[in-house]
Amino acid sequence: MKNNNAEIAERLKGLREMLDISCEEMAKVTGISAKDYQLYETGERDFSVTFLYNCAERFGVDVTELLTGTTPTLSSCSVVRAGQGVVTERRKYFTYEHLAHNFKGREAEPFLVVAPYDEGAESKPIALSSHNGQEMDYILEGQMLLSVNGRTTVLKEGDTAYYDSAQPHGMIAIGGAPCKFLAIVLKA
Repeated sequence: MKNNNAEIAERLKGLREMLDISCEEMAKVTGISAKDYQLYETGERDFSVTFLYNCAERFGVDVTELLTGTTPTLSSCSVVRAGQGVVTERRKYFTYEHLAHNFKGREAEPFLVVAPYDEGAESKPIALSSHNGQEMDYILEGQMLLSVNGRTTVLKEGDTAYYDSAQPHGMIAIGGAPCKFLAIVLKA
């Protein structure tokens, strides 16, 4: 289930206005300028997972509400069939498929992530982000160069990294092929 930027932008603006929160406050919450924040509300900028989680936290809603417009309702068991998670793109063509979007009261956010291989990316700085909580990444296919708080390490199939996601972190696929991994974000 692919999300639509225009619909997410509309929900974002609607919630902010309904809660009487200024663009300036949301800019502070998301760590960007008010002008950049407004580009998200008009749908002119692609949403990062971190950005959406910060917004959802401030609005007091589940991120699923921003992504789909629906509130998660399952509380005993949630099954998401292969390829049926809510998909969002982040950074240059990264895709994140949420694997528990319909479970309410989640204490963790599980994603199936595909990081594309970008020739030359290894010679450039890795784009970093940070958010509250902790994160675990388990490599399913390919290789990843992971940077956490200025330290880098190579992860291969079967490897796991667990880290404080409040620390600046980012990753790129290496080795000439995309990297597919399971990312589990634990809330603070």
